[in-house]
Amino acid sequence: MENYRYLSRTPLVLSLSSLFATSSAPPPAARPPTPPSYPPPVSAGGARPILRTSPSNSSPFVCIPQRGVEARGRDSPHLGATAATARPPAPPAAALVARPRRMLGRFPIVLRLPRGILRGSSCRRGLSAMAGGDEEGPLGDFFEYMERLRNYERSGVPRGAGTDSDDGFDLGRMRRLLRRLGDPHTHFPAVHIAGTKGKGSTAAFLSNIMREQGYNVGCYSSPHLLTIRERISVGNDGGPVPVRLLSDLFDQAKEAIDESIESENGALTHFEVFTALSFLLFSRENVDIAIVEAGLGGARDATNVIQSTELAASVITTVGSEHLAALGGSLQSIAIAKSGIIKQGRPVVIGGPFSADIEQIIRDRAFLTQSPVISACDPGIKSITKCVDWDNGKPYQCCDISIKISNDMPLSIELCDVNLQLLGDHQRQNAVTASCTALCLRNLGWDISEASIQAGLEETQLAGRSQILTQEEALVLGLDGASTVLIDGAHTEASAKTLSNMIESIRPEGPLALVVGMANDKAHFAFAEQLLAGSRPDVVLLTEASIAGGASRAMPALLLKEIWMAAARDLGINCVDIGTISGAEAQERIANLAASSSSFAGKPMVMIGCQDDTTPFSCNLIRAASQLILESRGSDDPSPGLVCVTGSLHLVASVLQHLERH
Repeated sequence: MENYRYLSRTPLVLSLSSLFATSSAPPPAARPPTPPSYPPPVSAGGARPILRTSPSNSSPFVCIPQRGVEARGRDSPHLGATAATARPPAPPAAALVARPRRMLGRFPIVLRLPRGILRGSSCRRGLSAMAGGDEEGPLGDFFEYMERLRNYERSGVPRGAGTDSDDGFDLGRMRRLLRRLGDPHTHFPAVHIAGTKGKGSTAAFLSNIMREQGYNVGCYSSPHLLTIRERISVGNDGGPVPVRLLSDLFDQAKEAIDESIESENGALTHFEVFTALSFLLFSRENVDIAIVEAGLGGARDATNVIQSTELAASVITTVGSEHLAALGGSLQSIAIAKSGIIKQGRPVVIGGPFSADIEQIIRDRAFLTQSPVISACDPGIKSITKCVDWDNGKPYQCCDISIKISNDMPLSIELCDVNLQLLGDHQRQNAVTASCTALCLRNLGWDISEASIQAGLEETQLAGRSQILTQEEALVLGLDGASTVLIDGAHTEASAKTLSNMIESIRPEGPLALVVGMANDKAHFAFAEQLLAGSRPDVVLLTEASIAGGASRAMPALLLKEIWMAAARDLGINCVDIGTISGAEAQERIANLAASSSSFAGKPMVMIGCQDDTTPFSCNLIRAASQLILESRGSDDPSPGLVCVTGSLHLVASVLQHLERH
């Protein structure tokens, strides 16, 4: 029989932080941390708190069992199982192949502690880690199977589908699918990340921090650029899940998935099935922690089956006006949807900055669930970019980050000269959010050194996000070195503004061309205004971006051109319509276009053109954009040009796929 000691919320936070005051020293570098077994062992040396739920109400309290849990400081080696500790029985064969469920307390001190996402698409190995083409032959049946499932990324999300209402996605079918697979999502602790922007970068930063410490990390994110395998990473290198591993997993899970699809009358979606497979893989690969990025919103997202018993922490990066119709129609309804990932008694890290009303919605939810709140915009946090420099043809920003928080959960760290490969103030803020999350985990008992935090931040890069192509890659696109190519998946008004600021930081002078393709459900006019008002381009070429392999959500290039012309006029910018550009024009025609269009009555003009709607995007358009800006400036201007491809991660993926093929 367990004796319980009840603590109020405020003493709970103080008690949790004091538990780990023993030592903050990192583990020895030569010996990676070792994860504990489940459930924790019986110890005569002391008891360890577990957050439980009161039988009389849903509020959390700390119970300290007299037996069954060993006390441990942060510098202790690890927890090990004893013979007296029994695991629950494994799921029946019909429930498939997930590992036996671990007995997890609500407080992650008893979760998997020490051993050491993406370093592939968050991969520090870069593009070469994202194999495609012939190497994916064994996945042919899997791809064909997934193509038959309903794919809302391709067709668009129904109105209200992300809201916690009758219109919202049915999480019940996701839970029933996972039950057939043996409830694999209950077998590991997780950090759950939601947000309009920044969640992928934050997941990448945090995954690399944990890997630097030596943990076996699983990461689940979306969308992908070259191959769907990028959405799952597991193991020490962080690259996309290996072909054979995913193929074998699917072969073994297919029967259970088929049964679930039949029982749900075909309602299971592409995202739900792939999410379930990721959880199953994390369970089988015995990850120490999973970093899970929500797909849409939070409350009704398929990833939101993670319960407080498995949740280490939740993170909400930003709240913006993307997917308005699917998430309720207002910023407030979006904030409510995203705050649905906050769970009873589990800490939540909020990135921001948020407007006062949006932050209050998130904090109100945290108050109801008695969840400590850590804000990455706390007055005790200071971060600054000291300079932007170049190394081996790649830019980086050198930053200082200082975190000193003494609120719900005291956190402290000083990081100097952090060289972030992800550029821009927004990426520095994402790095701060990831650092706060790592410190939160450390406060809860995970072994995470300051050196691992800095190294993880510095190692992180993301394909298609503020990515400068190498000279070799530019040559593959047909550029002769006179222009630099930047690819970035910005597709919202806010991300257009951050992209514009980033362009100014790496391009103080020289001509600029934009190649833009977007989905049809974005704020096209506001996006155009942000990019035109910042680093004013000399050339804008509009194209049609294939969205998730289909054209149904693509915005026609001709309509985009009309919007950009209107935005330019609205800002008082001189512009000229140069008609359609295929990218296959002869150099002489490009020169004539530039000469006749670059100025009018002595005033500089923005040349705006588009591809014909019947012509799919071709990387030849990048070469044409480079030729136009160089011809328009003339031979007497030696400044190098910059061509930025943006508007959609799917458009960016087309560029990367071209590089991969060649």
